Amino acid sequence: MLMKVTSIIIATLILCFNVVKAGQILIPMDSEQADHLKAYGVAYWCLEQGIKVQWLLNYRAGSFLTDASTDVENVCLLRGVTYQVVSDGEVSQIMGIIESENMEVVDLEKAPAVAIYTPANKEPWDDAVTLALTYAEIPYETVWDDQVLAGDLEKYDWLHLHHEDFTGQYGKFYAMYHNATWYQQEVAANEMMARKLGFAKVPDLKLAVVRAVKDYIARGGFLFAMCSAPETMDIALAAWNTDIVPQEYDGDPVDPDCQSKLDYDQCLAFENFTVSLDANEYRHSNIDTYPERRAYIAGPMSDFFTLFDFSAKLDPVPTMLVQCHVATIPGFMGQSTAMRKSLLKKFVTVLAEVEGKDEVRYVHGNYGKGTFTFLSGHDPEDYQHMIGDPPTDLSLHPNSPGYRLILNNILFPAARQKERKT
Repeated sequence: MLMKVTSIIIATLILCFNVVKAGQILIPMDSEQADHLKAYGVAYWCLEQGIKVQWLLNYRAGSFLTDASTDVENVCLLRGVTYQVVSDGEVSQIMGIIESENMEVVDLEKAPAVAIYTPANKEPWDDAVTLALTYAEIPYETVWDDQVLAGDLEKYDWLHLHHEDFTGQYGKFYAMYHNATWYQQEVAANEMMARKLGFAKVPDLKLAVVRAVKDYIARGGFLFAMCSAPETMDIALAAWNTDIVPQEYDGDPVDPDCQSKLDYDQCLAFENFTVSLDANEYRHSNIDTYPERRAYIAGPMSDFFTLFDFSAKLDPVPTMLVQCHVATIPGFMGQSTAMRKSLLKKFVTVLAEVEGKDEVRYVHGNYGKGTFTFLSGHDPEDYQHMIGDPPTDLSLHPNSPGYRLILNNILFPAARQKERKT
């Protein structure tokens, strides 16, 4: 009799265990999460394995829900990611909360193929997205001018551009660094690539590249760009029929009428901007609010920007892009530090701004069948990144809100097509 009772108890315990396991795994993204950045990597890993992932927009700061399995639990444990096994009843309660609040469920379908535009000689730690992907353990490949012009972007769902200078002016570093070895190597590498691909000079090559990127977006690609890439991409597109590049960079003078010839219709996000024609000025245009922003920003202790709060059910796309456990993000500088709000095209959605100023830090827009998202600044955890500075160690910043914004963009292409409509 005792054996029979013991067997019944064991069977009951097993049944209860299986009921719990029949539920799902919740990866919370609020302040209880030990490592927000690696949590994105776990979600990506699940998609790679064909495991269902749901993104719970605005529920506990954008949590993830997956099918329960020992494999998912083990990955969370190995990567130090906080998770909870929730029963079917608890999932029903969560869904009830989401239904009644400003929240939404987005199904993630597949792990997007990721590419980073970067030259072969670029140090990998000099790119915040490369750091984020490496730390989160999300795979990526690199492409540069020759692969872009050969049509290789078709292999990828998501493309990242960082602090490139698509005007062919090498970051406007001429005054300070034109005698530096690293600067001369960058010039030589770009000029060699231009000759290899049949272009007379580097600005012509970069124009062809940004046109190919723009076409990639039009056909359905997802572009994410940071720092000087958004600004210089639109400048290059606008200057397709004129020469804005000083002689120090390309060997011939600027067109004296170049400003009046800028074609803003070609641009993705900006219009009516003025370009800098001084080779010695560390600035491309007035799209960047620096140095004027020094009048109201005194340094890191006063530099913050605020995320917009969107309707998750009506505007799931911008809601995905601003998922974070805080609403106010510490600012950070870059070759292009911030974007001038008054120069944005009307259809561009502002995701984050400096309140009360003509300054936005994070924007999103549609072009053709695809989208572009621009985040200003260089490195969310290195306020004023300087040439030669050591790489940022993300193990010291596992809950970085700025890096979360980057990783929101990685999962954005995985969302079902119906959720991507704005």
